[in-house]
Amino acid sequence: MKFFVDTADVKEIKELADTGLLDGVTTNPTLIAKSGRKFKEVIAEICAITPGPVSAEVIATDVQGMIAQGEDLAKIAKNVAIKVPLTWDGLKACKYFTDKGIMVNVTLCFSAAQALLAAKAGATFISPFVGRLDDIGQNGLALIEEICLIYQQYEFDTQVLVASVRNPIHIVESAKMGAHVATIPPSVLKQLASHPLTDKGLAAFLADWEKTGQTL
Repeated sequence: MKFFVDTADVKEIKELADTGLLDGVTTNPTLIAKSGRKFKEVIAEICAITPGPVSAEVIATDVQGMIAQGEDLAKIAKNVAIKVPLTWDGLKACKYFTDKGIMVNVTLCFSAAQALLAAKAGATFISPFVGRLDDIGQNGLALIEEICLIYQQYEFDTQVLVASVRNPIHIVESAKMGAHVATIPPSVLKQLASHPLTDKGLAAFLADWEKTGQTL
């Protein structure tokens, strides 16, 4: 499974990129607003940090507006993936960019039917929102399972990019189902390395080493 980080914080992205665990970045208008910086400047800086896909979202809601904004964003760097909403106009824009060889991330997916349409439109990535479905009492992981099953049946090239990730369970279960990518908040990504037994074991090893009186 590929790991994308879901943030516009350049400092956090650099830190994670240094680990070698980062395969790409996703952003959205909310994350950019939190950074307090100019949108295109942030995208350009992120693209320079990671060679992987960097999702930059359009804000237009009509197909012509999406195309105009997407073409402008695609000029920033070769690894920009244009992020469009899963609407009828968004699907039209997806087809347009795919035909031009530009990566597309179709976002705000909440049903398997929507994911099927995105794959038919040639999306590079489909972003089903697991956490937001959980928030309204639905099973977000069940959606990932459905999409993975459908895509495997027809060998679609579209990659399942698990979004709205809230905890490590979302990531592990999605990986077991065969999802290609998870886009993860930095705090949750770091949780993957944490386990109380690891901490306990390390403390015991260090205590035993100290008793030897040796140094390295």
